[in-house]
Amino acid sequence: MVFVPGGTFLMGSDRHYPEEAPAHPVTVDGFWMDRTPVTNAQFARFVEETGYVTEAERPPDPRAYPGIRPEMVYAGSLVFSPPSGPVNLSDPLRWWRFVRGANWRHPLGPDSSIDDLLEHPVVHVTWADALAYARWAGKDLPTEAEWERAARGGLWGAEYAWGDELEPDGRPMANVWQGEFPWQNLLHDGWFRTSPVGAFPPNGFGLHDMIGNVWEWTADAWTYHPPAGTCCTPRNPRRDGPDGIDPLSGIQRKVIKGGSHLCAPNYCRRYRPAARQPQTVDTSSSHIGFRCVVRLSTRSPNGPEHDE
Repeated sequence: MVFVPGGTFLMGSDRHYPEEAPAHPVTVDGFWMDRTPVTNAQFARFVEETGYVTEAERPPDPRAYPGIRPEMVYAGSLVFSPPSGPVNLSDPLRWWRFVRGANWRHPLGPDSSIDDLLEHPVVHVTWADALAYARWAGKDLPTEAEWERAARGGLWGAEYAWGDELEPDGRPMANVWQGEFPWQNLLHDGWFRTSPVGAFPPNGFGLHDMIGNVWEWTADAWTYHPPAGTCCTPRNPRRDGPDGIDPLSGIQRKVIKGGSHLCAPNYCRRYRPAARQPQTVDTSSSHIGFRCVVRLSTRSPNGPEHDE
């Protein structure tokens, strides 16, 4: 793990999506964070020791989904399936399929495996799956504020985790989509789907893959940032109550952060520390993973807290 020093930083952004605004100062205490997202190899050890079965490996309970057709009650998960050409970007079903038998062991469906992906981030995990791993490891999921503090790497208000240019000197700094999403991936960064953790440079705190590769679950329930003009700088904010209910399904949503290999300039510019998105807690997909934190009750021996 890597120690992230406590301090005050500017959370959010006024320059992009409305749910990121307003940018506002937040203070967090120091904490330890996994250097990379949890990998398939690490998750496999957890499953081997505990016998844990992920939600994608279990058929859904029809009582939790009133009106579901019987032929849809099967185990599976969402898999990115690119179309052959341009499509209407308002319809995600043009590039997402719910695949029977897709799960963390079989990321593209029952005929696929993770044999060559052991150092890639584990995917097809729901929020409960991620929390179960964290508790087994003696850790926790990061709050949104902790996650964003860590992702910024000590840079005050920068657009990206490494500065203000997406590709400084033409160099890809994260596994994101180059080209026209969802059909044209130019592969400038070398990866079509996930990449091995640590394949790109770390940020200023020594953390890899805080941007791109896979979205990451946080502990916080989804809500919009506090309104502009908040009088005080909150310390260690956390939203873990029954908020964030999806109005259509009635299922709670949590905040996911960091964007993924599917984020592109023409569709999802969420490959930034300030970016955020709601995700229902029972949803797993081929581009959502997680990492863990350990909080300290005392200041770190690495040094005093500081502001960016």
